[in-house]
Amino acid sequence: MEPRVADLAARLEATGYLCDEDLATVLFLALEMGRPLLLEGEPGTGKTALAEAIAEALGQPLIRLQCYEGIDATQALYDWDFPRQILHLRALEALSRDSGNETVEEAEKSLYDERFLLARPVLAALQRSPAVLLVDEVDRADDEFEAFLLEVLSTFQVTIPELGTIQAATPPTVVLTSNRTRELHDALKRRCLYHWIDHPGLDREVAIVRSRAPEVSAELARQVVGVVQRLRAEADLLKPPGVAETLDWARALQHLGTVELDVASAARTLGALVKYRDDADRVKMALDRMLAG
Repeated sequence: MEPRVADLAARLEATGYLCDEDLATVLFLALEMGRPLLLEGEPGTGKTALAEAIAEALGQPLIRLQCYEGIDATQALYDWDFPRQILHLRALEALSRDSGNETVEEAEKSLYDERFLLARPVLAALQRSPAVLLVDEVDRADDEFEAFLLEVLSTFQVTIPELGTIQAATPPTVVLTSNRTRELHDALKRRCLYHWIDHPGLDREVAIVRSRAPEVSAELARQVVGVVQRLRAEADLLKPPGVAETLDWARALQHLGTVELDVASAARTLGALVKYRDDADRVKMALDRMLAG
C-alpha cells in the first residue's frame, strides 16, 4: 500500500473504521483531488460510518444532509427565522413610533440580516468549511435535487438573493451515499469519484467486531461472523444483515452471557440480526446447518 494511503487507512483505523486498500485509495484520491466521493452499496455496509470516520480522522465537523423523497433546495440550503423576524419588526415599529426615523426600506432590509438566517446542511458546510458534508441516501431524492447538488458541487457557492453569494473559503470534503434504489444521473456521477462498498470478508468483519465491540470474545466474534457470512451467501434473505446488525447481534449475545453460539441463544437474539418475519423464519430453519458448518 502506498505510504500516504496506508497513513490514511491507519488514521481511519484509529477511529474504529477498518477499510481495505481499494477504499483507502479512492478516499485518498478524493481528498487530494478535491472531488466528492460517491459510495454505493447494500444498506449496512458502512457507508455512513465511513463519513463519520473521515470527519473524526481529519478533525473536522460532520454536517449531514439526510435525503428523502420530496426534498428540495430549501431544506438543503437555508430558511429565514420567521418568528424572530416578526419580533424584530415589532421592535422596529415601536422605535419608529417613538423616533420617527426608521424608513420602510430600512426596516425591510434589516429583516433579512444574516442573524435571521437559518443555515441548512449545505450552506452550513460552505460557511464552516473545512468540514465534511455527508449527503446521505441521495438516491431517495429526485432529479431536480440531483441537478441542484451538481451545481453546488461544481462551484461550492450559493446565492441568497437578500444577502448575495456565499462561497466556501475551503471546499468541504463531500461524501454522497446511495443504496441504489434507483440509478443516479451520469452528470452527478462524473463529478464524483466512485466506490462500491461490499460486505466485508470474514477476517475483516471479525476484526471490525473486535474493534467496535471489544467486550465480545474473539471466539464468539468469529462464530457470529461465520454465521452471518453464510446467511448472506446462502439464506436468500429479504434484507441480508449488514455489519451494523452483526455488531448488534454480537453485543446482544455478550449481554446474555453467551460464551459459545448455539441454536437456542441464536434463536432468542435474532431480533438484533434480522428485521423481517420471513427472514427470521428462514434463519431459524437454517440455524442447525449454519452452526454445524
